[in-house]
Amino acid sequence: MTSKVRCLLSENGLLGVGVDRLRRLGISLLLGLAILVGGLPLWGQAPSTPRVGPDPPGMISTTDARIDPGGPTPMAAQTQPKAGEYVVSQEDVLEVIVFDVPELSRDYRVNGSGTIIMPLVAGPIPVAGLTLEQLGARVSERLRTAGLVTNPQVTVNVKESRAHAISIVGAVRLPQSIRVLGRTTFLDVVSQAGGVAEDVGTTAIITRGEMAMRALGSVPGSENAGSGPAVAPTVTVDLKRLMETGDASLNPYVYPGDRVTVLRAGVIYVVGAVNRPGGFTLKSEYEEMTVLKALALADNAKSTAKQDKAMILRKNLQKPGGREEIPVQLSRIMANRAPDLPLYANDILFVPDSTGKKALRRAAEAAVNLGSGMVLYRRY
Repeated sequence: MTSKVRCLLSENGLLGVGVDRLRRLGISLLLGLAILVGGLPLWGQAPSTPRVGPDPPGMISTTDARIDPGGPTPMAAQTQPKAGEYVVSQEDVLEVIVFDVPELSRDYRVNGSGTIIMPLVAGPIPVAGLTLEQLGARVSERLRTAGLVTNPQVTVNVKESRAHAISIVGAVRLPQSIRVLGRTTFLDVVSQAGGVAEDVGTTAIITRGEMAMRALGSVPGSENAGSGPAVAPTVTVDLKRLMETGDASLNPYVYPGDRVTVLRAGVIYVVGAVNRPGGFTLKSEYEEMTVLKALALADNAKSTAKQDKAMILRKNLQKPGGREEIPVQLSRIMANRAPDLPLYANDILFVPDSTGKKALRRAAEAAVNLGSGMVLYRRY
């Protein structure tokens, strides 16, 4: 009899670390009797004091979910998640603890269909879209219905979450997806991404995800729905003012599922025979930059510059090599005999030295290859 029960336990993944443990817990005898008579509970639980103390770091947990002896609570009667409550998603890793039943207490990953599978429980358990408290109640209900536990006490913790993450891209040092289990602030997200890059602009955009829209009241049925003005799907952050003043009102909350895009400043490059070659950021996307303005930022051309051979190197995928070369007659522009040509983000103004034609071509190629690696001068 004992060997048969042990075999069943092993097939269902419930066998512990050894026979001594099974004997100590008395599980093998109870399980064998339940299998023989059929319909008897496999485990019995007396009410016990729930686990006391703080949850492990990095986890969110429910209170113990118990089923009233009078019958399970219908899941349809459960309320919508409150603002800020954690909602289970696909690919989450959940720690489910069934008190006094270590064979069922383990980590479960929510699969692509939004369900988990527990040993000896018939069929998958739908969990996606539930709060942790609702999930604990559902697991308790299934255990009780299956006759496995008479009075289930279930605690659920979140160990990993792929869906509950904040993506940050753009002008930051370490673009990445940051895992969070609750709301945080814009500056906290930027800090975890290594801070802003050298070519950062003055604006960032937060694109709201489902959790943010629910928490802020834009999802029908949420706690704050209709209680205030409509929530915009995007939020614009004045990065320049936030960095200069530290005003908390300019530092919005960011929720799991949001996407943060830190816009890059437009940069124009001035290279060659100028006194201060390098890249110069545009103050805003609306700033108009011209050849003369760029030349002034570069402290003018050197005395050896061949001004009539200057050119603008501009990206153009329709041109051979992916760029076009626009001739610039600096001497005529400076004498107001030719129009001052506009420059756009990522343009390179190349001012050659007084060298031969072959050397001039090599210098132009070098300007294209090294333009993005030049010293970057921020303008405020």
